[in-house]
Formats: sequence, structure tokens, C-alpha cells
Amino acid sequence: MQILMLSSTFPYPPSRGGTQVRTFNLLQYLSRRHDVILGTVRSPDVTDAQIDALRQQVTELAVFQTPKTVSTGKIQKIRRFGQFLWSGTPPNLLSSYSTAMQNWADDLVAAGKCDAVTCEHSVNEIYVRPEWRQKLLTVVNIHSSVWGTCREMLASGTSQKPLRDRLNLPLLARYETRYCAKFSRIVATTSTDKQQLLELLSPPRLSLKADVFLPRIDVIPNGVDLTEFPCRSIDPGGHSLIFAGAMNNLPNIDAAQFLSWQILPALQQRYPDATLTLVGASPVPEVLALGKLQGIQVVGRVQRMAEYLHQAAVCVVPMRIGFGIKNKTLEAMAAGIPVVASDRGLEGLAVDGGAQPKRALRANKVQEYVEAITSLFENQQLRQELSEGARSLVESQYTWDIIGRQYDRLLQF
Repeated sequence: MQILMLSSTFPYPPSRGGTQVRTFNLLQYLSRRHDVILGTVRSPDVTDAQIDALRQQVTELAVFQTPKTVSTGKIQKIRRFGQFLWSGTPPNLLSSYSTAMQNWADDLVAAGKCDAVTCEHSVNEIYVRPEWRQKLLTVVNIHSSVWGTCREMLASGTSQKPLRDRLNLPLLARYETRYCAKFSRIVATTSTDKQQLLELLSPPRLSLKADVFLPRIDVIPNGVDLTEFPCRSIDPGGHSLIFAGAMNNLPNIDAAQFLSWQILPALQQRYPDATLTLVGASPVPEVLALGKLQGIQVVGRVQRMAEYLHQAAVCVVPMRIGFGIKNKTLEAMAAGIPVVASDRGLEGLAVDGGAQPKRALRANKVQEYVEAITSLFENQQLRQELSEGARSLVESQYTWDIIGRQYDRLLQF
């Protein structure tokens, strides 16, 4: 099978972030069984050595240059919003659009050189022509619904620019509905995101005509490389917390601030020596400023995240916004670190016990976090139970071989 994979995010090394992790591991699995042609964009920090390494993973690799950065002045913002109203496509997609990559993809499809086209993030949908669906399989991996995420930020009061987001919400609904109709298959990472998409695409909401195509939606979660995230051999004990993730990502910034400003101070009233380490690439000034608070250390990109996870007593994932399954949660669970997380942080994961061993503790309010973390600080047996249960869950359901098989099966039916 000839598979054309489109990824405007350069997916190597896979440690760069969530999008890269998913894209690289899926293409690596598919390349064992199919001819994979990858089109991607080279960001300024990508090296020639990384391009060469990625080329070894696929049948053909085409790398395109990053489009020029657009102005961010007030007049330009107004113009981009007007363009969004007129074109129906968000400004960030248009500003990163590569005409050269579009022409290359068009030529491949016209020449009949691929049996399937996959977009490894919804931002890549811009390269897929609606008519392609009539001649080959087209698949989009939606890491999280842009409409659902915007709606959630407004509902939760976590939007940084409520007026902008209120104006954007109906436009995002129109945009997401339109691009979804171009595809044969849609892939969501959790059943929650699937339900959001079903709500968005339902005929009553949109007054769709009978002949409008509604694609099938499948749920395929993320996985973990167990060699990169081995289970820890020693419980360090103590009162140390960790939160990991790309620190220029809005949901992670919000979570880091919530943890630093509200959860940690309340916990330090019980444990004055409690510390927090924030680990992740590209910390923005708002995150760097948290390092000035008592007991908080901000660390940027690290070579091996597992080493930092293993040093912490508890991993906290206090996500308040952002749908989709969280790599950071899966990786902590694989590493055997007891996890306390929100509904968003645990989305898509069966962790609450019942007939199965407990795999994580759930919290959404400050006091719930304090009580859950306290129970782990005080109970070594509970820490061990969560560590073993979480690792077992990842091994049985969330390895990249398991996830890759699911993706491969979808592409062939």
C-alpha cells in the first residue's frame, strides 16, 4: 500500500512534543508494512542530521521550507480576522501554508502514486482537496477539536481573550464541519473528542442537506515507547512534585500556573518542604516567572524525561483545558510515577479502580488535589499500587505496536 502522510510539523526527533511523538511512531509502524511517502516542513531548529535520520524511516521524504512569518500588528490581526470570515480557514493555517508542499501533494495524487492520504494533525487538512475522497482513502488525525477546545475555554473561564474566542467560536464550528466532510475517516484520540465531533457534525445542529457526506469517526489513542519510559526501580519518597509538557502550549501554561499559584501553596501549608519541578521545552516568560516562587524549579527541554519523572514522588497533571489523550499522563504512568490528574488530564483512560486496580487519583478542585497528593505522600503502599497498576495498563493497551496496529487496520478497511 502506498501511503502519503502529511505533517506540517517536522516529526523528528519524537521527543520534541506530542504531535511529533504520535506522527513519528505511527509512520515508523506503517513503514514496516507499507511504502510511506512523507511530506513535512522544516522549522528553523531542524538539523540536516535529523532530516537524514527521518529519511531512513520512510520510502520517500519531501521537506519544505517554513513560510515567512506574518506581521502581528493590530491592523494585520484585523485583516486576518476578516480573511477568516471570508475564507472560513483560520489565519494560523493560512500563515503556515506551503504552496510548494501543496503542489507536490497534488502531483502525487494526480499521478496515482498513493492509495491513501493521512493528515497527522488537523492543521494538515488544508492540503487535502475535497475531490480526493472520490478516488482514494483520506484520513485526518484530529488531536483535539478546535471548536470544542474554544468552547471549553469560554465555559471554564480560562480564555485569555474571551471576546476574540466568542467571535471565533461559530467560525471554528463552520471551519471544522467543512474540513471534516473532505475525509473518508476521522481519527480522534478519545471517546470524549469523538462525541464532540459527532455533536458538531450532527444534522440537527447544522441543518445539513441529505447529500452531505459524514465521515466515520474512529478512536485511536496515543502510545508510549516503553524503552524511553522504563518503570522506576526505586520509590524516592519525599514531598516532590513534577509537571511535564511543552511550556509554550496554552493548556500547559494554564496548568503550570494553576499548580504553582493555587495547589502548591495549599500543599506547602502541610508540607513546607514540598517542591515542584516544571519540565518541558520552550518555557514562555509566564512559566519562567514561576521559578521565582518558593519551592519551584523551571527546567527547559531535557534529553530524557524519564530521569526527571523517576526523581519525583508524585506527578500532577492539573489540566483545565485541552481535549484529547495526554502523552504526559501516559508517559508518567509508564514510568511508574503515581499520578494525580484532572478529568482533562485523565481523558480517555480507565484509571479509577472498580473491578480493576487503581491506576491514578482524580482531582479537579484545589482541595481535592491537596488531599490526593497528601494520601500519596503518606501511603507508600498506595504509591506502589498506582505505580504497578499504571504500568500494567500502559503495557497492555498503550504501546506503539498496539496503537500502530489499530491505525494500520483502519487504513485497510
